[in-house]
Amino acid sequence: MEQMLIDGRPAEAEDGRTIDVENPASRTVIAQVPRAGEADVDRAVAAAARAFEGWRRVSARDRGRLLLRIADAVDAETEAIARLVARETGNAIRTQARPEVKSAADVFRYYGGVASEAKGETVPLGEQMFCYTRREPIGVVGAIVPWNAPVVLGTLKIAMAAAAGNTLVLKAAEDAPLGLLRVAQLSAEHLPPGVVNLLTGYGEECGAALARHPLVRKLSFTGSTEVGKLIMHAAADRIVPVSLELGGKSPAIVFPDANDDRTVDGVISGMRFTRQGQSCTAGSRLFLHRTIFDAFLDTLSARLTQLRIGDPMDESTDMGAIINRRQFDRVCSYIEDGLRQPEARVVLGGLPPAEGPLARGYFVQPTVFAGVGNEWRIAREEIFGPVLVAIPWDDEADAVRMANDSHYGLAAYVWTRDLQKALRTSHAIESGWVQVNQGVGQFPGQSYGGYKQSGIGREYSLEGMLDSYTQRIQAERHRPRVLARGDARQLHTTQVRHGESPMTRPSSAHASRGCSQQDLVSTGGAGLFCFAID
Repeated sequence: MEQMLIDGRPAEAEDGRTIDVENPASRTVIAQVPRAGEADVDRAVAAAARAFEGWRRVSARDRGRLLLRIADAVDAETEAIARLVARETGNAIRTQARPEVKSAADVFRYYGGVASEAKGETVPLGEQMFCYTRREPIGVVGAIVPWNAPVVLGTLKIAMAAAAGNTLVLKAAEDAPLGLLRVAQLSAEHLPPGVVNLLTGYGEECGAALARHPLVRKLSFTGSTEVGKLIMHAAADRIVPVSLELGGKSPAIVFPDANDDRTVDGVISGMRFTRQGQSCTAGSRLFLHRTIFDAFLDTLSARLTQLRIGDPMDESTDMGAIINRRQFDRVCSYIEDGLRQPEARVVLGGLPPAEGPLARGYFVQPTVFAGVGNEWRIAREEIFGPVLVAIPWDDEADAVRMANDSHYGLAAYVWTRDLQKALRTSHAIESGWVQVNQGVGQFPGQSYGGYKQSGIGREYSLEGMLDSYTQRIQAERHRPRVLARGDARQLHTTQVRHGESPMTRPSSAHASRGCSQQDLVSTGGAGLFCFAID
């Protein structure tokens, strides 16, 4: 029986209820976690609110140092956490779980390095007015993450919130809480109690209570568009800022000059086949120029047949299992829908086997449909499984039009050797993240987020942290009286400890000259002040 993390200590649900965590590759229960409810949310939010008053006063530089220590701690347990992730998500340990944990350490390390960059600005309003802004933390952040990449997405919420001086109540996905719980425990070993709290529970019980809690000052959600709309409604009731990273039906446009093995491999990577297609950035709509349509699909299907599907813990496995029965049945229903269309051609795959080793888990083989219209259900709705639809095009403008004909706009991929075509097409696509001639994942420092119903706000970057996890405070005051010509004046600079005011702690030089409060001018920032003395 695993436990949650509240106020730096292990915690069970107040009513004692639990949730079974299943290994999707074997359909067996591997752990139990608490089934948190509203009372548990109250405990966690209260702990975060208490911790906020002290944590916000810790200097940004020191917050960054603590995150760097957490990064080292995660690095040291990469293998153990990766094994947890592979067992609970069904993601293959070599291709997915281990790289995910390494990425999580990189996220901690990135935000540890940029924590001190939460700077304000000065506003030039004339010589008689000193006006400046400060970046301040918002308060208690309520965050919810999905099951497809639980450790790195949960780490992102922890690192962004903590680096900016906020405290956090994080709800893990009930299907995959174990790896993220361990990361939260490692974080708590280096942070004050209550800065990071982790709950396990169902969305309608735990997640909904967190979204509407009156002490939560900011909501951050990664998941489906449907649930994102509910989160936004809850935020609107209390005028709470929200950042949403939601679903996608991402296009991949391939020009004739990119018909080669490198592009095929990139399309497979961008489709996230080795994560069973369970990614909101999956390039699941493949727009192929008609002159290369059949040849490209032949090479693609030959490559996909080489992927080894099976036990996620086996180092030779490329592709693991779908997360649970509900998602498995959903993916199969979309495959059945495609099979019912008389115009559709199954290039590869289809329904999963009913017997044999793969039938013991929630395994779905890579499936590719051709002859699909962009208006079809399997081409418009997010399947979140290893199902790719291939659509031909003749005119570049028509390819862009079809790519943009979606209520999603998270990611996109363009494949061409012509720089002008690459820039023209990537700029025309309505998407928050466009990759040209590559299909890799996000790197810390990139501002990542979606257009349209794929979300609001940006993450993964310093700019995303500043915009989504801080609030700008403006302060102004009149400058000190103007000194007469010929008056003696000196300029002194002193470094003041964090939390101390130069008004109450003048240097010995200030004290000896009888410096008054009106003569002190603050330049803002993290404790650097300049004093004009007459």
